[in-house]
Amino acid sequence: MLPDITLRTKASKLTAVTTAVALAMAPMSAGLAQEKGPPVIRDTEAEQLLRDYTRPILRAAGLEKQNIQVVIINDGAFNAFVADGRRIFVNYGAVMQSETPNQLIGVLAHETGHLAGGHLAKMREEMSRAQTQMIIAMLLGAGAMVAGSRGGNSNGGLANAGAAAVAGPQEMIRRSLISYVRQQEENADRAGVKFLTATGQSAKGMYDTFKRFADESLFAAHGADPYLQSHPMPADRVAALEEIARSSPYWDKKDDPALQMRHDMVRAKISAFMERQDTVYRRYPMSNESLPSRYAHAITTYLHGDLRSALAQIDGLIQLQPSNPYFYELRGQALLEGGKPVEAIAPLRRAVQLSNNAPLIDMLLGQALVATENKAYTEEAIGILRAAVARESEAPLGYSQLAMAYGRKGDFAEADLASAQAAFLRGDNKTARELATRAKTRFAVGTPGWVKADDIVAAKPMPGQNSK
Repeated sequence: MLPDITLRTKASKLTAVTTAVALAMAPMSAGLAQEKGPPVIRDTEAEQLLRDYTRPILRAAGLEKQNIQVVIINDGAFNAFVADGRRIFVNYGAVMQSETPNQLIGVLAHETGHLAGGHLAKMREEMSRAQTQMIIAMLLGAGAMVAGSRGGNSNGGLANAGAAAVAGPQEMIRRSLISYVRQQEENADRAGVKFLTATGQSAKGMYDTFKRFADESLFAAHGADPYLQSHPMPADRVAALEEIARSSPYWDKKDDPALQMRHDMVRAKISAFMERQDTVYRRYPMSNESLPSRYAHAITTYLHGDLRSALAQIDGLIQLQPSNPYFYELRGQALLEGGKPVEAIAPLRRAVQLSNNAPLIDMLLGQALVATENKAYTEEAIGILRAAVARESEAPLGYSQLAMAYGRKGDFAEADLASAQAAFLRGDNKTARELATRAKTRFAVGTPGWVKADDIVAAKPMPGQNSK
């Protein structure tokens, strides 16, 4: 589905596995760049695959009941990190560059190690302690400089000593923080291997991924001070990881072929939606008749406007796997975006059925029903969309389509409220407040609709959103 796939930014060329603790020490520009929130990709097939990857690891880590989500970020760099204790963020580039499930699962196990170790909270405590130490050092140094300046030129040495008193402790504190980060990285490696072993999975993919990064960064790391690195020096880290990973009885265990196929299908899907058409065909030439290749060809054909050919290709996929919900979803999406919403309904109904009512696919079906402009579908669309947003409350698409359905019904109070909810989720807080304020005038005071609208009016921006 990839409904938020319209965010087609150029992929970063940086290659790194970034963790939450490293993120906490990022420069100020990184914080400013996140004011509007990270661009997120939503897709049922990809998200389900990542859930299946993380579920056994989270269970082994004792985090099974924490409702930890995996979020896919629209960035082509290989990157994964944790930032709030309840979500693991994975760039789509990490999926694309992981040739096997085990390679990506290893990275997810490492990030789970940060969550299980409480590294976010511990890092905040460490940084708070370091900040206090730095303030004290600066005050003491400033005092020495003031004393030196009052004593005239004869006390210039005291002033210089004061400057050194400011710089010296700051450098020591900074090195101490970075050393602490490196230790957390090593702990996350060990925990990741432990979780993989507990679930009967190999840590070889994790080792292969980190070794590749080490090999790529040897030139860049040459001559660098190992105590100034936010992660352990690559060679040291990889050597330690290899030692513990090879000790697992599952070192040589291969990925299940069915799981490998699912992995390859998601990689093909992401390539088709996110990369240029010529890049897609270089990855998956027409001579490649594999299922992932055919999937990529069908998607890129519909995206570039050849609906008839795309439908024929999708129908060929359905003949091969008639119980695959994502092929029906693709057919419905292609018809809907091709201006044929009525024809899109049947395949989307089938996709909903086969996917056990996946909320994002439900929303796409609701969108098709609304797009027909047939009032006979209005009540059904409202029912489907309300159920979908109840299960998936952070997808603006569901609320925007719900607003259209309510508007067609003439229920303008609910339409304004749904539009406000969609705007709020998109980060457009000004519009959200305006719509919610208007919705409040349409609802009776104290009713559930009025309360929800009032909550939006009074709400603070969601993390990463602008307050304007």
